Amino acid sequence: MQLFLSCLVPPPVKNKAHDSTCRKQLSKLRPCPNKYHLVMNHVQGGTHKRKVALVSLGCPKNTVDAEVLLGNLKRKGFQIVEKMEKADAVIINTCGFIEDAKRESLSFIFQALDWKKKHLKGVIVTGCLAQRYAEELAAQIPQVDAVVGFESYANVAQTLNQIFSQQEASRVQVGKATVPFQTEYIRHPLTPKHSAYLRVAEGCNHECSFCSIPSFRGRFRSKPFQSVIEEAKMLVEGGVCELNIIAEDTNQYGMDFGNQDQRRLADLLYELANLSSLKWIRLLYCYPSYFSPALIRAIAEIPQVVKYIDIPLQHASDGILTRMNRPNSQYTRQLLYQLKQNIPELCLRSTFICGFPGETEKDHQELVRFIKELGFSRAGFFTYSLEENTSAYSMDGHVPDEVKQARKDELVSLQQSIQESFAMKWVGKKINVLIDKVEQGYSKGRAYFDAPEIDGVVYVLQQLSPGRIYSIEILGTNGWDLYGHK
Repeated sequence: MQLFLSCLVPPPVKNKAHDSTCRKQLSKLRPCPNKYHLVMNHVQGGTHKRKVALVSLGCPKNTVDAEVLLGNLKRKGFQIVEKMEKADAVIINTCGFIEDAKRESLSFIFQALDWKKKHLKGVIVTGCLAQRYAEELAAQIPQVDAVVGFESYANVAQTLNQIFSQQEASRVQVGKATVPFQTEYIRHPLTPKHSAYLRVAEGCNHECSFCSIPSFRGRFRSKPFQSVIEEAKMLVEGGVCELNIIAEDTNQYGMDFGNQDQRRLADLLYELANLSSLKWIRLLYCYPSYFSPALIRAIAEIPQVVKYIDIPLQHASDGILTRMNRPNSQYTRQLLYQLKQNIPELCLRSTFICGFPGETEKDHQELVRFIKELGFSRAGFFTYSLEENTSAYSMDGHVPDEVKQARKDELVSLQQSIQESFAMKWVGKKINVLIDKVEQGYSKGRAYFDAPEIDGVVYVLQQLSPGRIYSIEILGTNGWDLYGHK
């Protein structure tokens, strides 16, 4: 991280020319902010209102963290406003999973620091990058007022008040990674009001050689069964009709309860299905090793559970899977065929890493054949990212960047053709579509095979009501998204 930050973090500015050069370099890394959650709040502090902006980056787990953080602030008087330029302080809720995510997070931190030169009173950094690199961030970016880890989120309001009143605030507030669950049903939603993420567990006990998550998200721990149900009830009573079940390892839920509680994910799904206004339940982030017969049966027979499973598999070559410390390909094949056989119209989604250390062209072609064979309805591909505190960091056989990218491009092209065929099968048929948003003259929604933000959409040629499910006749496709009418 030291070397990484040194490439991006400008030293204290001594002249405007140097500052301009650094900013030009950083500008190449700055993505369009429209795709990120941007929340503006204000709190009554002293004799005038204090406004706080929050930018949340990364995965749905980080989104839930941000929603809970904002919910806590809202209870202390925060309200939503619209204009970022009117903020008094900014919170950047970062992602620190892979190099691209780190760069993205750092670019937003520097955007906030640009605002600080003009009028901001403070910048706070939270999220995975803060938890993972707290001391480095504080030392190398002294303009940041506080770096706050997961254990200290409850202190953010106090830290903001200290910043606003010019009292000295602790710059590094990062404790242990394995922290107890907070109440997570008091949230400020960052998703559409009818769709929410329901976190059922946190942390991970697996030792995948490429992954650093256990080092900053902690050991796997399931949220108590009744707490999950109560949170789901609160969300549904607030208008949510789609729950997307998430964790680092979702289908391991409950396996750490021991003999004191025999309930597992299958039991949770049956209980959630009793919530009368809940229409869709979706499973994301499922590890291949924990699909019990009871869980497969629950997915197949519960109407509210959409026939969609996200299973990150990472590779298909046994040599690479061994180096990754992942389940072997024979086990994975048997599981996937078992799922397809028992769950009609199942949409399988997965993610794969291209160019892992030691990957040969033969390994890559084995992955190509695997994807052709299984025909994943949805898939994502990432080039391998060298990460500190992982066993893969010191492995030999690192693949050149241009080779990694070429292999990724080949897989993306292959998946595009698979998804085009998948999209065409729905043309001329009627499918249920959950409407997310209404634009001028049309609506945008999703079918059961489209998870929020990561998959395709269905364009409906009428203005319909968000949060409702309609039977839509599919008229055509662009190869990824569908369009139709009611």
